[in-house]
This record gives sequence, C-alpha cells and structure tokens, in this order.
Amino acid sequence: MRWWACVMLAAALAGCGGGTEQRVAGPEPIAEGETCHLCGMLIRRFPGPKGEAVDAAGRVLKFCSTRDLFAWALDPEHRSQVQALYVHDMAQSPWEAPDDRHLVDGRKAWYVVGHPLKGAMGHTLASFARRDDAEAFAARYPGARVLRFEDLTVDLIARLPGPAGG
Repeated sequence: MRWWACVMLAAALAGCGGGTEQRVAGPEPIAEGETCHLCGMLIRRFPGPKGEAVDAAGRVLKFCSTRDLFAWALDPEHRSQVQALYVHDMAQSPWEAPDDRHLVDGRKAWYVVGHPLKGAMGHTLASFARRDDAEAFAARYPGARVLRFEDLTVDLIARLPGPAGG
C-alpha cells in the first residue's frame, strides 16, 4: 500500500510542475491589411523578408521588413521583452512575396547585408534558415556579407541605406 501511495504522490507532483511552463507563440500568417508594429505601413504591400516578434505578454507583433523587426527588437527598451523572433527563409520564398509557411527562428537564422534588394523600408536584411543558402545569396552581390543574429546591432540596422539609415 505504501508503494502505491508513493507512486501516486510522485505522479501528482510531476503533474504540478507542468503547469508552470509557458508556451511561446509560434509565427502566424500575415493577413491582408495588417500593419507594421513599428512604422504602421501595410505589411503585405511590400517585397522582401518580413518578421514577427513575440513579446513578454505573448503577443505576436508583425513587421513589414527584417529591418523594422530588428530596429524594434534590438532596441534596449524592447530587447528584454522579446520571447521569440521569426523571419522568412528567403531560400524558400520569392523576394516579391515571401511565403508565411517559411517563417523560421530569427535567433538561429543567417542574415545577408550589403545586397541591392529592397524591402518596405529600403535596404533590409535577407534572412535564411541555412548558412549555405545565405552564402550562396551573398556570393551574387559584391560586398554582401553573412551575419548571425548575434552580430546584429542597432547601429548596423541604422546604417542600412534607406529611410531609417544612410
């Protein structure tokens, strides 16, 4: 009888711990008419990779470009609120209309800067799930370089040519 009581107590305690885990929201499709959390522009109206951030409250915030996503997410005011980041894998999507079925973890993605293609806010970061794809894309454009999420800074984003930078 004691053995059975111990098994039941262990099962009950194991069940208690499971309720404290918080599930982070996954990427969501970007619907027609949705606007960028940072600039207010219509997201689907523009080419290039877009992004999503999940904040501390579990809300999915959507952005018209990877440029705007990182301008928001890397800002010291917001950085601690970010639970997850998602970006389009441009190896799986056409530049003119990225496919929301190919949103990947933005912290594990590879980024290319220095290419001539533009997004909603001018030059943006081309995002890729795989390093090989990012390197192949960068090789097409002299001066383009491949970066990891850890390499991205507010200063780098601000220096991208276009409305928000030089």
